Amino acid sequence: MNLLINEVDQFIHDMPSVNQAADVIIGAPSIYLERLLSLQQKGIKIASQDVSIHQKGAYTGEISAPMLKAMGVDAAIVGHSERRMYHHETDEIIGLKVQRCLENGITPIYCCGETLTQRQANEQEKVVGQQIFTALSGLSAEHMMSVVIAYEPVWAIGTGVTASNDQAEEMHAFIRKSISEQWNDEVAQGIRILYGGSVNPQNADGLFACPNVDGGLVGGASLKVNDFVSIINSAAL
Repeated sequence: MNLLINEVDQFIHDMPSVNQAADVIIGAPSIYLERLLSLQQKGIKIASQDVSIHQKGAYTGEISAPMLKAMGVDAAIVGHSERRMYHHETDEIIGLKVQRCLENGITPIYCCGETLTQRQANEQEKVVGQQIFTALSGLSAEHMMSVVIAYEPVWAIGTGVTASNDQAEEMHAFIRKSISEQWNDEVAQGIRILYGGSVNPQNADGLFACPNVDGGLVGGASLKVNDFVSIINSAAL
């Protein structure tokens, strides 16, 4: 929930066309989505930060997947740790949001990750494995190929603390192995798994060099065009 309208307009003006070697998606507050669609001309896709479990109806304040699709929005972030924490979203609810996205041709960016307490108890694999199983296990292999997974250790979000390259690689490899076991190896190798948690220009090269890290879910660094472009260039290497 950042930037005022004049700052958004400046961001749009300053943002260059992107290197086609990287897929770039900007997830913005819903009030700015229509304005940001102009960035599609620069090779940038646009995502909502959330989506309703409902298709339409008397759900004041909600925004549906069909509404997003009709606007031309490409993707939606679902299950972000802040939605889980502050809005008490469960894996079951998040799973419904994933389904609404897929039904309407929108790419769901499914977030999962453990808290600091869970990491300290060495429960990260148990927690993330359960999140993926509960929210996504009902999907076909074909639908899973359309999902993007973002591993975001909650203890590294907005804290300035980043998982080490080894920690990120270990969890991404675990997620890929879990997907192979639940679906098949083709899905596991084809799906994109992003790392989210204080990604910045200084650590992006190392994170993106990890074999199982396919990109980043960038937070605060994405608000500064120069930093964001630097991270994009790291992903394009």
